[in-house]
Amino acid sequence: MDTENFARLVYLALLLVAVGGYFLIQIRHRPGETVRQAALWGLIFLGALAAAGLWDDIKTTVLPRQAVLEGGRIEAPLAPDGHYYLTAAVNGVPVRFVVDTGATDVVLTRRDAARAGIDTAGLAYIGQARTANGVIPTAPVRIKSMELGPIHDENVRAVVNDSEMDTSLMGMTYLTRFARVELTRDRLILER
Repeated sequence: MDTENFARLVYLALLLVAVGGYFLIQIRHRPGETVRQAALWGLIFLGALAAAGLWDDIKTTVLPRQAVLEGGRIEAPLAPDGHYYLTAAVNGVPVRFVVDTGATDVVLTRRDAARAGIDTAGLAYIGQARTANGVIPTAPVRIKSMELGPIHDENVRAVVNDSEMDTSLMGMTYLTRFARVELTRDRLILER
């Protein structure tokens, strides 16, 4: 047994002596309450072990994430809200996009555009987009670099939205750069 394992064994033995000694003292004075508390802590410990053991399954359900598979194929699971989300590096800054086949352009929120180094105050909002919320002003921009997994694009045409929007949109002008865009019941697949 090496020194690191021996030190761990000593630590666990001391911890067992401390907890066991406390338990023995308490059970002599208040046996019913001590057994009840010990059972509660045992259940908490088992619940923590179960959560740790099932974390990979829980994580994919609660926090679905995109994955880059062999050959540079990108897959994104359907999120609980019914949308597909992709995270791309816009000018080196991670930006979360909702995949929107109903949107023509890549549409950046003002906040995401500013984070990516675009001067939103100096933009000319001369364009218009027709949305479910009406006509909104947009400003045309060029994204210097956009990286989605291993896929790198330069000089990507986009617009900055001048109205309130929670998430940037990945529209058809970017999606048509892929040779394959497949939407299944619960998965988005992109291939170049």
